[in-house]
Amino acid sequence: MAKDYSEDLLIQKSTAELLEQELGWKSVYAFDNEVLGEQGTLGRKTQHEVVLIRHLRLALKRLNPWMNDKQLTGAVERMTSYISSQTLMQINEEKYSFMRDGVPVTRLKPNGETETVKARVMDFANVDNNEFIAVRELWIKGAIHKCRADVVCFVNGLPLIFIE
Repeated sequence: MAKDYSEDLLIQKSTAELLEQELGWKSVYAFDNEVLGEQGTLGRKTQHEVVLIRHLRLALKRLNPWMNDKQLTGAVERMTSYISSQTLMQINEEKYSFMRDGVPVTRLKPNGETETVKARVMDFANVDNNEFIAVRELWIKGAIHKCRADVVCFVNGLPLIFIE
C-alpha cells in the first residue's frame, strides 16, 4: 500500500509520462534497470558520466553529416572536457555557447588547408531533429558522493534539466 503513494509514482513517473505523452520525450527508468556499457541502456560506461556520449555522437552525426570520426571525437571531447583552472561559471558559459552556436571543429578544405567550422549540437529550427530523453532515478557518482537524481532530462545526450 505504501508504494501506491511513493514519490516515484506520484511525481517522477507522472512527470515522465507527461513529457512522454504530451511532448514526445522518451522515458527511461534507470534506478535498478540501467545496464552500463556502450551498448547498455543509456550508453554510459560508468555512473561518473553525466553526458550520454552515444546519444551526443549520434546527434552530432545526424545534424552534421559532413563530420568524420575524428571530428566527432573532437566535438564530443570539447563538449565533455574542461580545464581545471576554469570556474564553474566559465565552464557553463563555454558549454552553453557550444550548444547555442555550435562546437568548433577543424575541417580540411579541398585545397589542403584547414578551417575551423562549427558543428551543430542542437537543431533550434526543427526540434524534431533532436532527441529528448527523460531519465528517472539516475545514479550519478562524483568524486566523493553518489546521488540519485529524481528526473534528468537530456537533449541530444546533454543533461539540460535536473528535477529533484
